[in-house]
Amino acid sequence: MGEDRTQLLRSLAIDRREAEPSPPADTPRAKWLLSSAAAIAVLAAGLWYFLPEFWAGGRAELRTSALVETEPAKPARTAAPPAEPRQTGSLSASGYVVARRKATVAAEITGKVVELFVDEGMVVKSGQIVAQLDSMLAETDLGLAQSRATAAEAAATAIAADLRDAERIMVRVQSLSQKNVASEADLTKAEAKVGVLRAQLGQAQANFQTARLDAERSATVLDKHKIRAPFGGVVVDRSAQPGEMISPMSAGGFTRTGICTIVDMDSIEIEVDVNEAFIGRVRAGGAIAAVLDAYPDWTIPAAVIAVVPTANREKATVKVRIGLKQKDPRILPDMAVKVKFLDEAKSSGSAPPEAVSASK
Repeated sequence: MGEDRTQLLRSLAIDRREAEPSPPADTPRAKWLLSSAAAIAVLAAGLWYFLPEFWAGGRAELRTSALVETEPAKPARTAAPPAEPRQTGSLSASGYVVARRKATVAAEITGKVVELFVDEGMVVKSGQIVAQLDSMLAETDLGLAQSRATAAEAAATAIAADLRDAERIMVRVQSLSQKNVASEADLTKAEAKVGVLRAQLGQAQANFQTARLDAERSATVLDKHKIRAPFGGVVVDRSAQPGEMISPMSAGGFTRTGICTIVDMDSIEIEVDVNEAFIGRVRAGGAIAAVLDAYPDWTIPAAVIAVVPTANREKATVKVRIGLKQKDPRILPDMAVKVKFLDEAKSSGSAPPEAVSASK
């Protein structure tokens, strides 16, 4: 009875393996299972192929690190002092063209300009008259001084004639006094007159000398109304005009202190400021290549004249004077110029090194 119930229950149970059919081989799930299995197989093969080398490399690294840790450290080598850099670059600087002889011509006296004989760009010679001041009063003063000198000379001449006559009389009286013909009083009177005339002659001669010096002074003052060039050169500026007042010192108003400015073109040279860090590379007589900013394709040969023995505290530079070996009318004062200090290699014709700026 019990066995029959058991069989009956088993017959009523559902067999899931039979209810769920196995998926066919061409379904997506079957494809996914196949691809996963293939990937796992490839990965396993790769690990099997590379795993021995991996383990061998790991052991080699461990062995190397162990050797490094156990090997005693070697003492470090003492570093050699760095070598000083070689000064292979040429030195360059910038500056201006200057004139050593440049003067603003002015009058030594106060006066009105009557005429000007110069203009900008005109070449003048030393002593040439560049302007004329009103000299009417100076000419009158000179005439008066010369007249006083003439009168003093005439007075001295008259006194000298009286003195010569008085001396002859005194000699005759002395002769007569020795013969007891002239009295002692006559002799004393003659000698006194000679003494007075001699004193008057000395005074007259002093007056004549004073009058003559006064006349010379008046002539000098008159000559100062003609303003002359102190040296030969070129007029670069004319600041006065006819009718203006000129004075050696500023008196206010419209009074000028200068007539014109003259530059001696033969005294032109170059002044540059060199950084004090490179001044040791500059020597007197060193070759220079100068290039004006106005003529960049024209190289002017030059040489160092001198290094001015003082430094500019604000700019940290030292002034260097450079003389031009070639004079040319195109070189004008206050032109900007760049110079390059040539070293021995470059001056002998080798390739030029790279320039190093030396101006501040």
